[in-house]
Amino acid sequence: MVVTDSNRGVGSDADPYIDVLVVGAGFAGLYQLHSLRARGFSVRVVEAGAELGGIWYWNCYPGARVDTLGAIYQYSDQDLWQGWDYTELFPSWKEVREYFRYVDEKLDLSRDVSFNTRITAAEFDENSRRWIVSTDGDAKIFPRYLVMCIGFASKPYLPRIDGLDDFAGECHHTAAWPQDGVDLSGKRVGVIGTGASGVQVVQEAARCAKQLTVFQRTPILALPMRQQQLDEEARRAVKASLPDRFKKRAETFAGFDIDFLDRSALELTAVERRQIYEELWEKGGFYPWLGTFNDILFDEEANATAYAFWRDQTHQRIKDPMVAEKLAPAIAPHPFGTKRPSLEQDYYEAFNQDNVTLVDIRETPIERITSSGISTTLAHYELDTLVLATGFDALTGGYFAIDIRGANGMTLHQKWHDGVRTHLGIATEGFPNLLMVYGPQSPAGFCNGPTCAELQGDKIVETLVYLRDHEFTRIEASRQAEELWREHVLEVAGQSLFDRADSWYVGANIPGKPREMLNYPAGVPTYLTKWSECVDAGYLGFDMC
Repeated sequence: MVVTDSNRGVGSDADPYIDVLVVGAGFAGLYQLHSLRARGFSVRVVEAGAELGGIWYWNCYPGARVDTLGAIYQYSDQDLWQGWDYTELFPSWKEVREYFRYVDEKLDLSRDVSFNTRITAAEFDENSRRWIVSTDGDAKIFPRYLVMCIGFASKPYLPRIDGLDDFAGECHHTAAWPQDGVDLSGKRVGVIGTGASGVQVVQEAARCAKQLTVFQRTPILALPMRQQQLDEEARRAVKASLPDRFKKRAETFAGFDIDFLDRSALELTAVERRQIYEELWEKGGFYPWLGTFNDILFDEEANATAYAFWRDQTHQRIKDPMVAEKLAPAIAPHPFGTKRPSLEQDYYEAFNQDNVTLVDIRETPIERITSSGISTTLAHYELDTLVLATGFDALTGGYFAIDIRGANGMTLHQKWHDGVRTHLGIATEGFPNLLMVYGPQSPAGFCNGPTCAELQGDKIVETLVYLRDHEFTRIEASRQAEELWREHVLEVAGQSLFDRADSWYVGANIPGKPREMLNYPAGVPTYLTKWSECVDAGYLGFDMC
């Protein structure tokens, strides 16, 4: 299709010929909207949800909350954080939604957002150097640049289990939870999956369900959240610390305000090492993961010391030794920290309750789902409500859900069929004017979301300004650059222990998906350095015209 004035018409009064179309109204998408609008670009955002917030529109299942300290789970603009307070150390989904409403009120973002709108297809037209974007409402939009801000978790994964459609009770994936909620009180509830959402649902359901059955494949190595309510004095202290904490984000591996210790776990005595582990454990949150010794994720012997400490602490909280062994086995299911740890409040104590049952589906696999529950090789479990906490087809799945076609007609799915190839995690050869924030081979899942939204988002904005100032209308990554970037990502990942875990970090949770590191594994500071080197060399690896 060639773009001409005769095929205008997006089903609204808005001009479909815009500079930038942003897909997704989470932290990244809204940062693009505000920043580009301030620089004079015509920009529009399309959002599948009914409100701002991205993943936090969909994350409304029982117990859903942020695993990042609320202090840095917000924009660093002083005009915004000065007037905002979270009431908890780790905010709930309801408070995060309130935060987005607050930001909208301050920045007037919604006027440029099309809600309840899902992109179904996008094709690059070489003649006009524009994208032809189709929506589920049959609208057409013709942006010069298409900026994808769909996050790493926009495609829920539904496992293929026989009989899933036969279940007569309520059945919901945690990523598609009804907005008006589901009452679990007095119900027989089954939860499949023990990742982040599974842990949070289990904690809530254990308090009110008549019977809760948790179907575990791989134990989650969860860490203590150390949740706190924040009174007025605590909120003042948070605000006083924010300038330094925001500044520190660009200096740490994962864009948080904590970083690894500058020492090895193996250089200390067992007593000295345990003392540090205990200090990190008491701090809670991600300190035992991202504030620990610098070789935990790279050295097997060092990693084993971290797992042994975690197991010892966890076993102390579980009464039944057999249940404790299933939740925290003697042999680690994978190296400590090579799957993203969930933060928990009383997850392990839940299994001490008479109304909670743990089913190890490696020992007794699920055979099928029936109209009344779940049958394993050992027993049948009667259920009223089934919760699928089965995660996401992370990073690439959201892109493959859209029919994205490049200059030569090839789809992005075809391009990445045997592995992702990007330059700096933001662009891929054959798909001009397509830019990605928080996408594959960028820090993404290894980075605090708002941090990447701003730090990587600034790079995207600066690039678009550069293109406009130099009167370029086309940008494309070179094949050589993306091959070099892929080699760099895989080389760094190969030096770590991450490939020892069947995680979404490497795509191993999705049957048939190529196993490869999908996140940039060298840390935020190195990533920013690579960006600076690219720009200083005249945007090396990008073809502009």
